[in-house]
Amino acid sequence: MLDSKTNRWVLYFSAGILLGLFLFALLRDNSVAITLDKSNELLEQGLIKRAILADEKIYLITEEETYRIPTVMIDKHLLSRVPVEASSSNYVVQILMALSIILIFGGVLYRFGFKKKAESTNPPSSSSSSLGLSDPISPSHSDITFKDVGGISGVKEELEEIIDFLRSPKKYKNFGAKMPRGVLLVGPPGVGKTMIAKAVAGEANVPFYYQSGASFVQIYVGMGAKRVRELFVQAKRNAPSIIFIDEIDAVGRMRGASRNDEREATLNQLLTEMDGFEDSSGVVVIAATNKIDVLDTALLRSGRFDRRIFVDLPTVDEREAIIGKYFENLPHDVDIKEISRMTIGFNGASLATLVNEAALETLRHDKKSISMAEVLAVKDKVLFGKHKVKSYSAQEQDLQALYQSAKALSAYWFEVPFEKFTMVNDGLKPYDVDLVSKHKLFAYIKVMLSGMAICEIHYGEHSSNVAEDLNEAKKIVQLVLENYAMGEQIIPSAKDNAHLINKLYAETKEFLGGMRAQVEALQSELISKEQIYKEQIKKVMDDLL
Repeated sequence: MLDSKTNRWVLYFSAGILLGLFLFALLRDNSVAITLDKSNELLEQGLIKRAILADEKIYLITEEETYRIPTVMIDKHLLSRVPVEASSSNYVVQILMALSIILIFGGVLYRFGFKKKAESTNPPSSSSSSLGLSDPISPSHSDITFKDVGGISGVKEELEEIIDFLRSPKKYKNFGAKMPRGVLLVGPPGVGKTMIAKAVAGEANVPFYYQSGASFVQIYVGMGAKRVRELFVQAKRNAPSIIFIDEIDAVGRMRGASRNDEREATLNQLLTEMDGFEDSSGVVVIAATNKIDVLDTALLRSGRFDRRIFVDLPTVDEREAIIGKYFENLPHDVDIKEISRMTIGFNGASLATLVNEAALETLRHDKKSISMAEVLAVKDKVLFGKHKVKSYSAQEQDLQALYQSAKALSAYWFEVPFEKFTMVNDGLKPYDVDLVSKHKLFAYIKVMLSGMAICEIHYGEHSSNVAEDLNEAKKIVQLVLENYAMGEQIIPSAKDNAHLINKLYAETKEFLGGMRAQVEALQSELISKEQIYKEQIKKVMDDLL
């Protein structure tokens, strides 16, 4: 830093000397002083071409030289024998030229010095921008509201308090209530987590800062942490505001598994910033992930992302609302209920693609309105195109509903915590691996084996949808025997693992064999509504037991 300043002063000094020499050469009078006799001699020889009268001197100009002589010494006949030009502004012009040069030269030096000062004041931002490592962080104002998002009624209720807090934070502060600092949206890709966050910002009419988790992961150590810091500074400056971090698992993975100094430094900075919130800061952080199990536990503790909202694939009623929104401004003659029934497994993004492809198909055939024919024509394209969407035929729906109903019934009976079961997803809450009893672990394993057991009871064979649950069951059995020593032997063998899982499977199969009527009743409920809660299961059990 010192060498840079010294070099700059040396440059300024050298430039000043050069400017002085240039001005000296410009303003210096280069004419030759002569006597009256010499001027007469030149006049008699006819060498003087013209004369310039300037102030108290007169300049005699020949082909080779310019001479000067005081005006009082000039022979009066000279003025009649050679052309004489009166010019009293010669030096004035020279001085103006010199001043112009000084101003231009000074402006260049000032510009150069100001730019250097700016670079030295904020070198990281300049360097990072020149290398393309980070883009400027600026807010946007969302024009999306909940009216523009269909099929998320449950999520809306969860977020109403957040919106009210952003609208009037003083009301909560005066009352002494504290709102969650962070909201974590959990759900599979394409269900509209980003759209939900934008809708919250639009409803509250506050600035919206969008960042992806990957944007914090930089090549250079420290850049990610710096970007997190800048993000929160900007958000607090424009509070009340919303920070939305998409795919937060890219930066928020558990520390220690695979060491990455840059990612850990970025995560630590994020944790620090969220802890550093003041109650009146008016900033709410919303993050999205589809891999909550890989997030660092420090992110999930109270005071950070202490409110979690699960966004599942839309049910039949929710799909109807979403499709209705997409068809709202399109000319159509379609049965929205029918489309919602035949698009099981579609997420919001897939439904948007379906409607758009149907519109393109309509234009392709020069039709004026979208019909069911166009929807059916592009359905397979959406299903089996570049991004395959998981969907089921009528027969597959029956099998999947039976499979999920058995798991739901077992979870209810064995008191395994869950929220709800859908056609394609479980609402099971992960068990606490730090402190859990043998009984609870066995119950969890039985739930994982229930789908396989009911398929064998009902169809006499297993189906491929058992793969994920079976792997989970094997993993827990391994923990039970090898990590927790809950088996018959402290050091188990491979046979012990097989014996335990077969034993629990037999017990599960026996239990479900006596509950076929209940499972089939839940199957019908699940096919109809595509989701079942504890209350529905309890009602079925009370009616049939």
